[in-house]
Amino acid sequence: MSSQGQAELLTIAVIGDVHDCWDADDELALKHLGVDLVLLLGDFGNESVDVVRAIASLDIPKAAIFGNHDAWYSATEWGRKKCPYDRQKEDRVQQQIDLLGVAHVGYGKLDLPKLGLTVVGGRPFSWGGSTWKNQEFYQERYGVSSFAESTAKILAAAESATEDALIFIGHCGPIGLGDKAEDPCGRDWQPIGGDYGDPDLAEAIAQVRLSQKKIPLVSFGHMHHRLRHTKTQLRKMVHTSPEGTVYLNAASVPRIVEQGGDRLRNFSLVTLQSGVVSQITLTWLNQDFDIHSEQILYQVNPVAQLAST
Repeated sequence: MSSQGQAELLTIAVIGDVHDCWDADDELALKHLGVDLVLLLGDFGNESVDVVRAIASLDIPKAAIFGNHDAWYSATEWGRKKCPYDRQKEDRVQQQIDLLGVAHVGYGKLDLPKLGLTVVGGRPFSWGGSTWKNQEFYQERYGVSSFAESTAKILAAAESATEDALIFIGHCGPIGLGDKAEDPCGRDWQPIGGDYGDPDLAEAIAQVRLSQKKIPLVSFGHMHHRLRHTKTQLRKMVHTSPEGTVYLNAASVPRIVEQGGDRLRNFSLVTLQSGVVSQITLTWLNQDFDIHSEQILYQVNPVAQLAST
């Protein structure tokens, strides 16, 4: 990261699972917030080309990765049987990829020299878990047939980064953040518990740590904040590693709700100061783009943290 980039205070909007909850006011809201970068973590809809087209038109620096729902009718035999369109005539997965263009960082990266950052993407269209799924889909689309080959593609993207500060995004988070149902990537369906993170993303991050690159933030979705097995608590949204990397699950679903005649939408706002995550809030805006509520998920004094390292 350049010294100029390190001195800047950056605001990053992280948007977890969209699930068709996106409209024209989202761009207006993001501009009202004055964000420097938008990270979109997939599950835009069930191969919802129109939603991806709207997101692709977003006139703010952005990086995105696709989730399992973005290949809902293409990745699995079950999905292909239920596909509502003719897959012989139409490839909606490829349409989505083409629409996002360079903003899609799955198995790739986006250098942002003006911000002093490179965004690196994990495995696109991931369902999570330690079993290699959708073999045919990944072989045909990416020539990848194992976690090891997947790790190599993520690592190659990271190694080609022009900036020294890397932000990793995935639809699923990395394995290793806990195996309880309420952990950031924990399984909250029967049988309850188990780490459903991506092994390939975790291994790529571990290997990047051996270099001189810094990793201030890893963000992902997939596992919704609202747990399926209990209504008494929410999922743990933030985890901090011993190395100082902040892991953020941004899947607050649904992200747009109607409440008392108002229309509310949420964004996870990450403040990056001197290359360090200093604050994360889950922020809800009303239809006038005023803050309706703000929950501080993480906060630290970056100056004190830098002094101690």
